[in-house]
Amino acid sequence: MTRNKTITVKGAEITVISQSETDYISLTDMTTNFNEGSGLIGKWITTKNTLEYLAIWESINNTGFNYPEFGVIEKEAGVNRFIMSAGQWISRTGAKGIIVKAGRFGGTYAHKDIAFHFAMWLSPEFQIYLVKEFQRLKESDNDRLKLEWNLQRTLAKVNYRIHTDAIKENLIPPALSKEKINFLYADEADMLNMALFGLTAKQWRDANPKAEGNIRDTATIEQLVVLSNMESINAVLIHQGLKQNERLEQLNKIAITQMKSLAANKSLKKLK
Repeated sequence: MTRNKTITVKGAEITVISQSETDYISLTDMTTNFNEGSGLIGKWITTKNTLEYLAIWESINNTGFNYPEFGVIEKEAGVNRFIMSAGQWISRTGAKGIIVKAGRFGGTYAHKDIAFHFAMWLSPEFQIYLVKEFQRLKESDNDRLKLEWNLQRTLAKVNYRIHTDAIKENLIPPALSKEKINFLYADEADMLNMALFGLTAKQWRDANPKAEGNIRDTATIEQLVVLSNMESINAVLIHQGLKQNERLEQLNKIAITQMKSLAANKSLKKLK
């Protein structure tokens, strides 16, 4: 889970969390400036229109949604004795669009689609401002990700220069033709491609004929981080005199280990 963020809507500080790379907005925080506070969530979720909306959202986005149980709930809705809470909705239907959290950032959270629906129920004006502030947050996040990607791409290029210098000093014998030297560079680059991506640059181009750029231009932030590390490590291994097949085996193990580690770090997101 990434670090929690907040947006300010009509004076209310609203928490936005990321779970499984999906944003959830605090419904509890949204009720701060309204009478009855968080009790409004219970009123909203008991209405038949809300339940129908939630069921449609879940049926589209959640393969595990218990639609037969929703049928039971739908029959109960509208009766004076009908009671439904966010927790009951989740436990009875297996819903994913709403989550209830305990602890410091506890409360009821909902996927942005559902949060916007709740905001409209609270106040059309509030919903407009909520959408505006949420979009501003996402634009800021995208700008940060682009900066991170450009930084890692630059770092990879710097390390590539170190890497090619090591090749020139240690692997290229004297009097080789320019063609052979260029071939050796490409061979070393493709060794790194194979260690990290599992295919060469040509194999990637053949598989993606319409794609712009090359295999490294489409890499994720995680892959660029690992690539940068691998180029530096490969330069050291070259200086140590290891054969290419030995280096390929070691670098592949390093790539697997580092990618597993970075995959567990949800603050690094795959570029779209």
